[in-house]
Amino acid sequence: MKRWIWPVVIGLAAAALGSGSPAGADADRSGLPEAIDTILGDSRMEGGAASVVVADAASGDVLYQHRPTERLMPASNTKLPTSAAAMEILGPDYKFTTDVLTNGRRQGSVLRGDLYLRGSGDPTALAKDYDKLATDLAASGVTRVDGRLLADDTRFDSARLGRSWAADDESAYYSAQISALSVAPDTDYDTGTVIVEVVPAGAGDEPAVTVTPKTDYVDVDVRATTVAAGGSNDLTVEREHGTNTIVVSGTTPVGGSGATEWVSVWEPTGYAAAVFRDALAAHGVKVTRPTRLGRATPAGARQLATHASMPLKELLIPFMKLSNNMHAEILTKAMGVKVSGEGSWSAGLAAVSGYAKGVGVDTGKLRQVDGSGLSRMNNFTAGQFSKLLLAVRAEPWYTDWYKSLPVACGPDRFVGGTLRTRMCGTPAALNARGKTGSLTGASALSGYVTDADGRELVYSIVLNNYLASSVKPLEDAIVVTLARSTADAAVLVKPGAARAAERNADLECSWRKPGEC
Repeated sequence: MKRWIWPVVIGLAAAALGSGSPAGADADRSGLPEAIDTILGDSRMEGGAASVVVADAASGDVLYQHRPTERLMPASNTKLPTSAAAMEILGPDYKFTTDVLTNGRRQGSVLRGDLYLRGSGDPTALAKDYDKLATDLAASGVTRVDGRLLADDTRFDSARLGRSWAADDESAYYSAQISALSVAPDTDYDTGTVIVEVVPAGAGDEPAVTVTPKTDYVDVDVRATTVAAGGSNDLTVEREHGTNTIVVSGTTPVGGSGATEWVSVWEPTGYAAAVFRDALAAHGVKVTRPTRLGRATPAGARQLATHASMPLKELLIPFMKLSNNMHAEILTKAMGVKVSGEGSWSAGLAAVSGYAKGVGVDTGKLRQVDGSGLSRMNNFTAGQFSKLLLAVRAEPWYTDWYKSLPVACGPDRFVGGTLRTRMCGTPAALNARGKTGSLTGASALSGYVTDADGRELVYSIVLNNYLASSVKPLEDAIVVTLARSTADAAVLVKPGAARAAERNADLECSWRKPGEC
């Protein structure tokens, strides 16, 4: 295993990473490889596996590598090739559209024929966007549709969940079903979910429960009880398997905080159709016949209203900053449509692989089975991520893509994203950018950082098979070590204890709604 040795250190530094232990920076007289090896030798990685690469961004020279070809679970670092391929294949200005069409005929205010709601996968479509479509139809003078409402989600195939996604994540919003038609309940654009808010009532009474957006598409079964002030707040909000029944159970105390949970729906196409149908009714447009799902819009149907999403270069911000799994999967299927006319995971992943191979990544030695990294079957190496990170710097869309990466200690959620609580008070703060990744026993951080000489470095850190609650302090220590060091002197920054927000880090920081960290 070849390593490039950095010269000895000639200075001292002090830093603290994390809270709960007096972590700091020590003089290191053996160079960068020894400094990073020391960090990887932390007891939290005992019995674990690591793949780490550091390179000079300008020259591509490898400055450090530890098992650069070892395939490990990358978690959400999988979004790096997915997002880069999307920018290349779909283009920075790509927009999703949602259309209302008909093949019927107008007779005064009556539309005689079916009404089609056709989606192309927009993960940012809000209830207000469906309301605007209904407003436009009503403004054209239509008050009655003598026909059905047909939801056309045929741009994508009918596979709703990714390969080997965990069954116990089914109702979690980060594992929502994928459809070409869906609804997001908020401007984080958590498509395919509803927000359930539980508010305590009087002692002995059921708590009050509201759903956003307001819809009868889901049913709420309240089994919870309000207890006296000071009592336990142990609410659980989960959707029952294969249904749209959301069960609220447990207890919440008088005057307590209650709970707010984001819950996925079963069959998002029906969810979008229900929200749109309610909007039509609210604007005085009556559809006389039932809603049907999965019906293709006939050729020659004329457009009555349309909505376009923000361009991809803007969508990348909520996607990458907040590590939105559903955005990754929708973009994957959209790439499949663009490249091969098939909105499937297999077609989309082939497109991602084609892009990665074209920029020098050896795709024959990796496995990618979804766009987001939620599957534990994904296998990448730090060497492959570093090659990708080096290659994309030459792309014409790189500036927009780079802007989408989370920024260490950037306090705004749409700047710092999943790094907003990390590396604060260090030279990496507002300097390092990177994509985070977290699953049980798998953590990753890959991106860019500028060292003390002003030299930009590429880094990729993939850690697996550890039993510690979190190894993110080790990732941070490596990146801050890079930020503190120069080409002539490596400065070892020892890892601190896990922050409270990083403990039990099975999920991305941003996935803990409503932004607990």
